Amino acid sequence: MNIAKDDIPARIDTPNAVARHQPEFGDVTEYGPLAAEYFTLTEGTDITALLSGLEDDRCQSPHWGYIVSGTLTVTYSDGSEEVDTAGDMFYWPPGHTLRADEDTDFVLFSPQQEHGEVIEQIRTNMEQST
Repeated sequence: MNIAKDDIPARIDTPNAVARHQPEFGDVTEYGPLAAEYFTLTEGTDITALLSGLEDDRCQSPHWGYIVSGTLTVTYSDGSEEVDTAGDMFYWPPGHTLRADEDTDFVLFSPQQEHGEVIEQIRTNMEQST
């Protein structure tokens, strides 16, 4: 699920302040602490091979985030794809991988435990490929 800033409903809209609010943008009730993460990927980076060994060879952590610059294509376990571009806020449920369609900076808020396990698997796969 992604949404452009201008598509988020404005709850406050004055000359001095605009507050946009999108309800029902994911659910964190079953997760513990969240981690804040900032990623930079160069054009063409595809993390799919680095997720090998995880369930369904996909990231099984949900993420909420924002594309600072660039474009990502997210592919879900069911084969569907979503393109997220600069200025989009997004929710990625468990069961995804991604590639950078151009140099991209993005921010994630992820369950600390679940995404920590994914990052460790990526690090292991990187060490084994060198």
